[in-house]
Amino acid sequence: MITIHLRYTGTNGSAKAFAEEMLSTGIVSAIRSEPGNLRYEYAILLEDPETVLLIDSWADQAALDRHHASPMMHRIATLREKYDLHMTVERLRPADDNPADAAFIRR
Repeated sequence: MITIHLRYTGTNGSAKAFAEEMLSTGIVSAIRSEPGNLRYEYAILLEDPETVLLIDSWADQAALDRHHASPMMHRIATLREKYDLHMTVERLRPADDNPADAAFIRR
């Protein structure tokens, strides 16, 4: 599994407006139905309301590569430009990759 955190930052509520348009136009629903998508959800950061966090998970690299090659990416890029957003991206490792972390995880 591959999980990516994308932080979209803008001004005057533009990051939130971007996420709302992604949802209202059906882009998010379409991405969630792509083969291999496990999670695609937005969150507004309490400490930085001008930033929206996207949690994006895929079954494997091949699924993510198909998503990146899809026409959907052009639609997303167009909206990012419309709202003048800047991004940071992090790739995460599952906690199961490190057994020492198990003691800190309440399931």
